[in-house]
Amino acid sequence: MLELNAEPLTPEAFTPFGDVIDTRTADYFHINAGRTRRYHDLAKVEILGEQARALISIFVSQPISLPLELDFLERHPLGSQAFMPLHEERFVIVVAPPGETIEPEEVRAFVTDGRQGVNYRAGTWHAIQSVLEREGEFLVVDRGGEGNNCDEHPLALRVTVD
Repeated sequence: MLELNAEPLTPEAFTPFGDVIDTRTADYFHINAGRTRRYHDLAKVEILGEQARALISIFVSQPISLPLELDFLERHPLGSQAFMPLHEERFVIVVAPPGETIEPEEVRAFVTDGRQGVNYRAGTWHAIQSVLEREGEFLVVDRGGEGNNCDEHPLALRVTVD
């Protein structure tokens, strides 16, 4: 079983897997007669394949127990998938680079501070939604349309959070 300790989520550490969505580290400009800050282009939405379209959903996730034990990772080869917590929910992220296989030494675990979201690049292997402390609501942007857009890869792992 692969043992991981989740590290704090930073844009630099997460770059191989996608984007960290966080207004505290992003530039903005004013719109709406100066009353609104627009944090523009925080993540690259990828929508691949014929008749693909962007979806916006709300996911409501139940909290996990620690250590988090998983027996697979999944990927979405035809599009990115973004998760943004709506009520400052902290969550655990487990990822591996895109590819046909998963190399155990390349699997990483992160924990958000509750104000950070993530955008998994198309094909990035990741764990299922793993919210801490309490039920979580997330705004999710991902791909809809034809084609199989979810693969699973068996991998036994245990994640701890300090």
